[in-house]
Amino acid sequence: MKSLPLALASTALASLAMLAPAAHAAAMDPAAIKRTVDQFLQVQSAGLPGKVTITVGNVDTRMTLAHCPAPEAFLMPGTKAWGKTTVGVRCAAPSAWTVYIQANVSVLGNYIAAAAPLPQGQPILESQLATQQGDLTTLPASIATDKAQVIGRSSNVSISAGTPVRLDTLRSQPVVLNGQMVKLVTTGSGFRITAEGKAIANAAEGQVVQVRTTGGRSVSGIARAGGQVEVAF
Repeated sequence: MKSLPLALASTALASLAMLAPAAHAAAMDPAAIKRTVDQFLQVQSAGLPGKVTITVGNVDTRMTLAHCPAPEAFLMPGTKAWGKTTVGVRCAAPSAWTVYIQANVSVLGNYIAAAAPLPQGQPILESQLATQQGDLTTLPASIATDKAQVIGRSSNVSISAGTPVRLDTLRSQPVVLNGQMVKLVTTGSGFRITAEGKAIANAAEGQVVQVRTTGGRSVSGIARAGGQVEVAF
Protein backbone atom coordinates (compact mmCIF):
# COMPACT_ATOMS: atom_id res chain seq x y z
CA MET A 1 0.00 0.00 0.00
CA LYS A 2 2.90 2.36 0.65
CA SER A 3 3.93 2.03 -2.98
CA LEU A 4 0.67 3.58 -4.26
CA PRO A 5 1.66 7.23 -3.64
CA LEU A 6 4.95 6.58 -5.42
CA ALA A 7 3.08 5.16 -8.39
CA LEU A 8 0.75 8.17 -8.47
CA ALA A 9 3.69 10.54 -8.27
CA SER A 10 5.40 8.77 -11.13
CA THR A 11 2.25 8.99 -13.20
CA ALA A 12 1.92 12.72 -12.47
CA LEU A 13 5.51 13.37 -13.43
CA ALA A 14 5.04 11.45 -16.65
CA SER A 15 1.93 13.50 -17.45
CA LEU A 16 3.78 16.76 -16.83
CA ALA A 17 6.60 15.62 -19.06
CA MET A 18 4.10 14.98 -21.83
CA LEU A 19 2.43 18.37 -21.33
CA ALA A 20 5.68 20.36 -21.40
CA PRO A 21 6.38 19.84 -25.12
CA ALA A 22 2.75 20.61 -25.90
CA ALA A 23 2.95 23.90 -23.99
CA HIS A 24 6.17 24.76 -25.78
CA ALA A 25 4.59 23.97 -29.15
CA ALA A 26 1.67 26.30 -28.34
CA ALA A 27 3.98 29.32 -28.11
CA MET A 28 4.21 31.70 -31.06
CA ASP A 29 7.36 31.25 -33.12
CA PRO A 30 9.29 34.58 -33.29
CA ALA A 31 10.37 33.66 -36.83
CA ALA A 32 6.70 33.52 -37.86
CA ILE A 33 6.19 37.05 -36.54
CA LYS A 34 9.16 38.30 -38.56
CA ARG A 35 7.80 36.59 -41.69
CA THR A 36 4.44 38.27 -41.14
CA VAL A 37 6.10 41.68 -40.95
CA ASP A 38 8.30 41.02 -43.99
CA GLN A 39 5.39 39.82 -46.15
CA PHE A 40 3.29 42.81 -45.08
CA LEU A 41 6.03 45.30 -45.99
CA GLN A 42 6.62 43.57 -49.32
CA VAL A 43 3.00 44.31 -50.23
CA GLN A 44 3.04 47.85 -48.81
CA SER A 45 6.21 48.79 -50.69
CA ALA A 46 5.17 47.38 -54.05
CA GLY A 47 5.44 50.02 -56.77
CA LEU A 48 7.96 52.25 -55.01
CA PRO A 49 10.38 53.96 -57.44
CA GLY A 50 13.53 51.88 -57.00
CA LYS A 51 15.02 48.67 -55.65
CA VAL A 52 13.39 47.91 -52.31
CA THR A 53 15.25 46.20 -49.47
CA ILE A 54 13.36 45.25 -46.32
CA THR A 55 15.05 44.56 -42.99
CA VAL A 56 12.96 43.32 -40.07
CA GLY A 57 14.27 43.73 -36.54
CA ASN A 58 14.50 40.92 -34.02
CA VAL A 59 11.56 39.81 -31.91
CA ASP A 60 12.17 39.87 -28.16
CA THR A 61 12.56 36.18 -27.30
CA ARG A 62 11.74 36.91 -23.64
CA MET A 63 8.12 37.38 -24.65
CA THR A 64 5.89 34.32 -24.43
CA LEU A 65 3.02 34.72 -26.87
CA ALA A 66 0.31 32.16 -27.50
CA HIS A 67 0.40 30.58 -30.95
CA CYS A 68 -1.69 32.51 -33.46
CA PRO A 69 -2.90 30.80 -36.64
CA ALA A 70 -3.58 34.12 -38.44
CA PRO A 71 -1.40 37.01 -37.20
CA GLU A 72 -2.22 40.38 -38.75
CA ALA A 73 0.37 43.10 -39.44
CA PHE A 74 -0.51 46.80 -39.53
CA LEU A 75 1.07 50.25 -39.60
CA MET A 76 0.44 52.92 -37.03
CA PRO A 77 -1.65 55.92 -38.23
CA GLY A 78 0.52 58.48 -39.98
CA THR A 79 3.32 56.02 -40.79
CA LYS A 80 4.17 54.25 -44.03
CA ALA A 81 6.47 51.60 -45.47
CA TRP A 82 9.32 54.04 -46.01
CA GLY A 83 12.63 54.23 -44.15
CA LYS A 84 12.71 53.35 -40.47
CA THR A 85 9.26 52.34 -39.35
CA THR A 86 7.38 50.30 -36.75
CA VAL A 87 5.00 47.49 -37.71
CA GLY A 88 2.42 46.11 -35.32
CA VAL A 89 1.43 42.45 -35.31
CA ARG A 90 -1.76 41.42 -33.54
CA CYS A 91 -3.67 38.25 -32.85
CA ALA A 92 -7.42 38.10 -32.30
CA ALA A 93 -7.84 34.43 -31.39
CA PRO A 94 -7.41 32.11 -29.61
CA SER A 95 -5.51 34.59 -27.41
CA ALA A 96 -5.45 38.33 -28.06
CA TRP A 97 -2.03 39.99 -28.13
CA THR A 98 -0.20 42.76 -29.95
CA VAL A 99 3.52 43.34 -30.46
CA TYR A 100 5.48 46.05 -32.27
CA ILE A 101 8.50 45.26 -34.44
CA GLN A 102 11.09 47.70 -35.77
CA ALA A 103 11.80 47.51 -39.50
CA ASN A 104 13.52 49.44 -42.26
CA VAL A 105 12.45 49.86 -45.88
CA SER A 106 15.24 51.24 -48.06
CA VAL A 107 14.63 52.27 -51.68
CA LEU A 108 17.66 52.46 -53.96
CA GLY A 109 16.73 54.79 -56.82
CA ASN A 110 17.77 57.72 -58.98
CA TYR A 111 17.59 61.33 -57.88
CA ILE A 112 18.69 64.64 -59.40
CA ALA A 113 21.59 66.67 -58.05
CA ALA A 114 23.31 69.84 -59.18
CA ALA A 115 26.28 69.04 -61.43
CA ALA A 116 27.35 72.68 -61.19
CA PRO A 117 26.38 75.59 -58.92
CA LEU A 118 22.82 76.73 -59.60
CA PRO A 119 22.41 80.49 -59.11
CA GLN A 120 19.23 81.70 -57.49
CA GLY A 121 16.53 82.79 -59.92
CA GLN A 122 18.27 81.55 -63.08
CA PRO A 123 16.65 79.03 -65.45
CA ILE A 124 18.19 75.59 -64.89
CA LEU A 125 19.75 73.85 -67.88
CA GLU A 126 20.08 70.11 -68.42
CA SER A 127 23.89 70.43 -68.49
CA GLN A 128 23.75 71.74 -64.91
CA LEU A 129 22.12 68.56 -63.62
CA ALA A 130 23.36 65.05 -62.83
CA THR A 131 21.51 61.83 -62.10
CA GLN A 132 22.76 60.07 -58.97
CA GLN A 133 21.71 56.95 -57.10
CA GLY A 134 21.09 56.49 -53.41
CA ASP A 135 18.61 55.49 -50.73
CA LEU A 136 15.63 57.74 -51.43
CA THR A 137 14.24 57.19 -47.92
CA THR A 138 17.17 59.12 -46.44
CA LEU A 139 16.57 62.13 -48.71
CA PRO A 140 13.92 64.88 -48.43
CA ALA A 141 10.44 63.84 -49.52
CA SER A 142 10.42 66.56 -52.20
CA ILE A 143 13.58 65.32 -53.93
CA ALA A 144 13.54 65.51 -57.75
CA THR A 145 13.81 62.10 -59.44
CA ASP A 146 13.69 63.18 -63.09
CA LYS A 147 15.52 65.98 -64.91
CA ALA A 148 12.27 66.95 -66.65
CA GLN A 149 10.96 68.07 -63.25
CA VAL A 150 13.77 70.61 -62.99
CA ILE A 151 14.83 71.82 -66.46
CA GLY A 152 13.60 75.33 -67.24
CA ARG A 153 12.64 76.11 -63.65
CA SER A 154 14.63 78.30 -61.26
CA SER A 155 15.63 77.88 -57.64
CA ASN A 156 14.54 80.10 -54.75
CA VAL A 157 18.01 79.65 -53.26
CA SER A 158 21.54 79.13 -54.58
CA ILE A 159 22.41 75.43 -54.84
CA SER A 160 25.99 74.20 -54.66
CA ALA A 161 27.34 71.43 -56.89
CA GLY A 162 26.54 67.93 -55.67
CA THR A 163 23.49 69.02 -53.67
CA PRO A 164 20.25 67.07 -54.29
CA VAL A 165 17.61 69.25 -55.93
CA ARG A 166 14.34 69.64 -54.03
CA LEU A 167 11.15 70.43 -55.90
CA ASP A 168 9.85 72.59 -53.06
CA THR A 169 12.75 75.03 -53.65
CA LEU A 170 11.96 75.48 -57.35
CA ARG A 171 9.58 77.74 -59.19
CA SER A 172 8.53 77.72 -62.80
CA GLN A 173 9.66 80.48 -65.11
CA PRO A 174 6.82 82.87 -65.99
CA VAL A 175 5.37 82.60 -69.49
CA VAL A 176 3.40 85.80 -68.94
CA LEU A 177 4.96 88.90 -67.36
CA ASN A 178 3.30 91.73 -65.48
CA GLY A 179 2.48 94.51 -67.95
CA GLN A 180 2.97 92.29 -71.00
CA MET A 181 0.50 92.53 -73.86
CA VAL A 182 -1.06 89.08 -74.25
CA LYS A 183 -3.54 87.42 -76.57
CA LEU A 184 -6.80 86.36 -74.96
CA VAL A 185 -8.19 83.20 -76.57
CA THR A 186 -11.67 81.81 -76.08
CA THR A 187 -12.73 78.64 -77.89
CA GLY A 188 -15.95 76.72 -78.06
CA SER A 189 -17.93 74.43 -80.32
CA GLY A 190 -17.18 75.72 -83.80
CA PHE A 191 -15.80 79.12 -82.84
CA ARG A 192 -12.59 80.83 -81.66
CA ILE A 193 -12.45 84.40 -80.37
CA THR A 194 -9.26 86.35 -79.76
CA ALA A 195 -8.61 89.73 -78.18
CA GLU A 196 -5.74 91.66 -76.65
CA GLY A 197 -5.09 92.70 -73.10
CA LYS A 198 -2.38 93.54 -70.59
CA ALA A 199 -1.32 91.04 -67.90
CA ILE A 200 -1.68 92.35 -64.35
CA ALA A 201 0.83 89.89 -62.81
CA ASN A 202 3.46 87.28 -63.66
CA ALA A 203 2.24 83.72 -64.25
CA ALA A 204 3.88 80.40 -65.03
CA GLU A 205 2.50 77.83 -67.48
CA GLY A 206 -0.92 76.67 -66.30
CA GLN A 207 -1.34 79.32 -63.61
CA VAL A 208 -4.34 81.64 -63.40
CA VAL A 209 -3.56 85.23 -64.35
CA GLN A 210 -5.65 88.38 -64.52
CA VAL A 211 -5.68 90.44 -67.70
CA ARG A 212 -7.08 93.92 -68.32
CA THR A 213 -8.66 94.19 -71.75
CA THR A 214 -8.30 97.21 -74.03
CA GLY A 215 -11.82 98.13 -72.95
CA GLY A 216 -10.74 98.28 -69.30
CA ARG A 217 -12.47 95.07 -68.18
CA SER A 218 -10.57 92.60 -65.95
CA VAL A 219 -10.77 88.91 -66.88
CA SER A 220 -9.04 85.75 -65.59
CA GLY A 221 -7.51 83.00 -67.69
CA ILE A 222 -4.87 80.28 -67.84
CA ALA A 223 -1.38 81.42 -68.82
CA ARG A 224 0.15 79.60 -71.78
CA ALA A 225 3.50 79.80 -73.54
CA GLY A 226 3.82 82.38 -76.30
CA GLY A 227 2.02 85.12 -74.39
CA GLN A 228 -1.44 83.56 -74.65
CA VAL A 229 -4.12 83.41 -71.98
CA GLU A 230 -6.98 80.93 -72.30
CA VAL A 231 -10.30 82.33 -71.12
CA ALA A 232 -13.21 79.96 -70.43
CA PHE A 233 -16.33 80.66 -72.45
